[in-house]
Amino acid sequence: MDQERTHWIELPAHRSSVGVARRSVGTRLKSWSLPGELRSDAVLLLSELATNAVCHTLSARILCGIGLVTEGILRLEVHDHDRSRRRLRRCRAALDDEGGRGLFLVEELAATWGVDRSRLTGGNAVWANLTA
Repeated sequence: MDQERTHWIELPAHRSSVGVARRSVGTRLKSWSLPGELRSDAVLLLSELATNAVCHTLSARILCGIGLVTEGILRLEVHDHDRSRRRLRRCRAALDDEGGRGLFLVEELAATWGVDRSRLTGGNAVWANLTA
C-alpha cells in the first residue's frame, strides 16, 4: 500500500465505534480527493465490515484500515482479535429484514473480498478491494 495514502484507526468493539470509524474514514478519503462514488462505497463497506466485527466476534477491539494499493484500487480492512475461526455466511436477507445485508453489499460493491488470519492482531482480517 502507498504509505502516504493509508489510514488506520483502532477502536473498542462497540456499536458506537462503527460511526466513529465511518466518519474518520470518510474524512480521510475526502482529503485524498477520491471520486465521490468511490468514497461513498468505501464508507458503506467499511461500516458493514466493522459492524460484522463488532456484532459477530469475541473481540474487545477492532482495527479499521484503508489504503490505496495501486492507482485506482482502494483496500478496506477490518481486523479483530478473535482467534476462533468462524465461517462467513453468505446469505440473502428477506426484503423486510432489518439486518443481514452486510456481506451482500460487500459482495455486490467490492471487486474482490475475503477473510484471512490477521498479521496485525492474530485474529481475523476481513478485507475488500474497490476500484475507481
